[in-house]
Amino acid sequence: MTLVGTFLERGVRTLSLDSAATRNALSAALVGQLGDALDDCGADPGVRAVVLTHTGSTFCAGADLRDPPDPDDFVRLLRRILELGKPVVARVAGHVRAGGLGLLGACDIAAASTAASFAFTEVRIGVAPAVISLPLIPRTDPRALARLYLTGERFDAAEATRLGLLTAAGEDVDTVLAPVLDGLRRASPQGLSETKRLLTAKVLEAFDRDAADLTALSARLFSTTQAREGMTAFLERRDPAWAL
Repeated sequence: MTLVGTFLERGVRTLSLDSAATRNALSAALVGQLGDALDDCGADPGVRAVVLTHTGSTFCAGADLRDPPDPDDFVRLLRRILELGKPVVARVAGHVRAGGLGLLGACDIAAASTAASFAFTEVRIGVAPAVISLPLIPRTDPRALARLYLTGERFDAAEATRLGLLTAAGEDVDTVLAPVLDGLRRASPQGLSETKRLLTAKVLEAFDRDAADLTALSARLFSTTQAREGMTAFLERRDPAWAL
């Protein structure tokens, strides 16, 4: 089953998360296919930049609780985005939750429509935003991030832009991205690659330093009694036992 669609136009390869049945949740299969598609983009001299987008009303619902990816595989996927020698641009015209926000954090540029919504929902199922913190903490406002991590509350595109999660937002995301893609098409491949290397160096330092500890934390939390209750409650569409 193909979970990632692909389309090339004037040097820009569009990768679309295409698993409507799971709201593009990060399953083991989707993570694997997206990683392979990024590798193909890196090896193709005809690709100047990559747009990561989605079908349906949800960009990504976070981890697939029925078929979650191995935390190490998810770390490798985020690292592929950061290390790809070509800019990766997130195009969001829907909702983003939990692990999907890690994808946005790893992208070099991220734009969304004003209809999009966002939430770090990990605390509500008994876990923590561990692995996704690798690209997010170095790139976002720490005080705003603390509130949103700890409460799991929903926020809009304007707040996501203020936080640093998004580069820009507008009523029509394609209108927002038009000058961005035009600029990338005018830039030299070498210039893009070396500039991206400068911009991602500090983020990759966080991966080198913290990835092993955070993947271990993620694996440990998902195996706990509270996480099992939180995931069961989510799938059964009820409040978990600890909700007051």
